[in-house]
Amino acid sequence: MPLYFATGSPSTVLTDADLRTALADVFEQLGPRRRVALVPPDYSRYASQAGKLAGMCCELLRDAVVDVLPAVGTHEPMSAAQLDKMMPAVPRELIRTHNWRTDVATVGEVPADVVAELTEGVYDKSWPAQLNTRLASGAHDLIFSLGQVVPHEVIGMANYNKNLFVGVGGVRGINESHYIGAVYGMERVMGVADTPLRRILNYAQDEFCRELPLLYALTVIGADDAGQPVMRGLFIGDDHECFWQAAELSATVNVTRLPRRPERVVAYLAPEKFPSTWLGNKAIYRTRMAIADGGELIILAPGVRTFGEDPTIDALIRKYGYRTTPEVLQFVADNVDLRDNLSAPAHLIHGSSENRFRVTYCPGHLTREEIEGVGYEFGDLSAAAARYNPDELSDGWNEDGDGEFYFVRDPSLGLWRCD
Repeated sequence: MPLYFATGSPSTVLTDADLRTALADVFEQLGPRRRVALVPPDYSRYASQAGKLAGMCCELLRDAVVDVLPAVGTHEPMSAAQLDKMMPAVPRELIRTHNWRTDVATVGEVPADVVAELTEGVYDKSWPAQLNTRLASGAHDLIFSLGQVVPHEVIGMANYNKNLFVGVGGVRGINESHYIGAVYGMERVMGVADTPLRRILNYAQDEFCRELPLLYALTVIGADDAGQPVMRGLFIGDDHECFWQAAELSATVNVTRLPRRPERVVAYLAPEKFPSTWLGNKAIYRTRMAIADGGELIILAPGVRTFGEDPTIDALIRKYGYRTTPEVLQFVADNVDLRDNLSAPAHLIHGSSENRFRVTYCPGHLTREEIEGVGYEFGDLSAAAARYNPDELSDGWNEDGDGEFYFVRDPSLGLWRCD
């Protein structure tokens, strides 16, 4: 199983012409295809440039592209405005909407003993490998998954087969994968390629997807000297080597190691990307390994209007709140509603500071009562934005009348840690 294209380094900058040439070369190596499905990420991964790749695929493959299925997971379906911005060259009549609760097929189950071994005993139940029914049907002669490899709180490094088994997966597969990652410990996995959950997904791909014509295009995105995102690497292949190479580059490009722990971190959540704490809590996930004990994380969240994007998950977050891991695990033991929706307690664990630092949330559309009800401190957005104006701050260290603080403009693009 070959690696069709691989290039990248911390200083590489790939242009649109480079991407088009790479895709054309790969398609020539593959030979003619008649029914192609593209699986790009959703709008929360806009920076991946996968939408651009999807458009180029449509232009190069023409009528062979019959389905474009954004990997929304549990997120809201992409709006017309989001599609226009992220995938302007993709014909709208090709767009399909994935429903993680109804539109899935189980292609196999990773045995319980294998799961227990791969997770070092933290989870001992079988794990279902689930895919969107269109992809599982065998109706395509190419399933091309597009996305970005970047540090991730659930699996260590995002994308590759996670884009399929989670991005267009089903209730059990998504819920249990998130729970496995949370119970194993996100600080043990973030920025690591070879994690227990990755091994489970790799096992599922190897054992249950042999007949599916899978191909992956994995991007690595970094910032240039002006702070603008650029593509540092592109890896296209149909096996694990494609992911390992992309993850190795991402670990260099997307992990920022701080020389000391900031007492104060300010994170900004762009309103068009972060409508919920389900997405916006990347501000917590990606900075927690840097924040000093007793410090404060201030989250400017002008677009946040809800907790979970799925109504059931939203209700569970409101009911139980972002508590410490021992508290959440006890909630799971005592309450069937959490056991039936394991991605919710996983998210509650991920969004907790474990009482190690303060989280001050400054939302655009949630009340003080709502924010304090889930365990965060409430901050007034207008006052916080006036003090910490994202347009005036530099990425990284800044100073004000109270001393130094660290600013993260987009927490979804990396991982910040102090070892």
